[in-house]
Amino acid sequence: MPPETATLFQAFRRVSAERPFIVAQLGQSLDGRIATRTGDSRYIGAAPSLDHLHRIRAHVDAVVVGIGTVLADDPQLNVRRCEGPNPARIVIDARGKLPAAAKCLAGDDNVRRIVFRDAGARGEPLPREVEIIRLATDTRGHFRMPDLARALADLGFDKVLIEGGAGIVSRAIDAGIVDRLHLMVSAIILGSGQAGLELAPIDRISQAIRPRVEVVSLGAGDVLFDCDLTRASHSGERHE
Repeated sequence: MPPETATLFQAFRRVSAERPFIVAQLGQSLDGRIATRTGDSRYIGAAPSLDHLHRIRAHVDAVVVGIGTVLADDPQLNVRRCEGPNPARIVIDARGKLPAAAKCLAGDDNVRRIVFRDAGARGEPLPREVEIIRLATDTRGHFRMPDLARALADLGFDKVLIEGGAGIVSRAIDAGIVDRLHLMVSAIILGSGQAGLELAPIDRISQAIRPRVEVVSLGAGDVLFDCDLTRASHSGERHE
């Protein structure tokens, strides 16, 4: 592990009895895009960003992705680019769209595989060892993020990575359940396409989140912004 990133993981510790420590990550272009207009996102980040993502996975108990990420990228969600254990793999699949052949459901490494679904969702049968957890959804068909965080704690997880997609990361930040945001910016300009974070709209700069940030050069033009959301302030609280 590069020495400049080794200390970042010291902050990965649970501080609440109600929920796990939660780190979210996003990789984006210089102009704040995470995919082209067609949804192509491979690979915005260079090798150092991918290496760091795998290091995050190796430092958590579970990794969470939404069904959109699975359908678009079919990720394995394991640790391959560094040393460390594979985390449990969790998919948010409220409507039961997850295919049984998804790579993240493969059980050859014997880690837990968990799927969150709405009470009425069915979907195709999944591998026998996959745990299905039922949660209520809101009027938009989304799980309430505080409910999801409590369910993760009840499942025994102390440190969780929300890896994507951007909508889930944004809702988690809006709900106040994210302790740390690892935002990786790569030296590429898309000029159009899907934006990264889309939080609840604000009218004044004084309402913006201003986290404590450590900036780390990962190499190959990739830069990590390690954002401590537990110590965030609003812009209006700054004094000249």
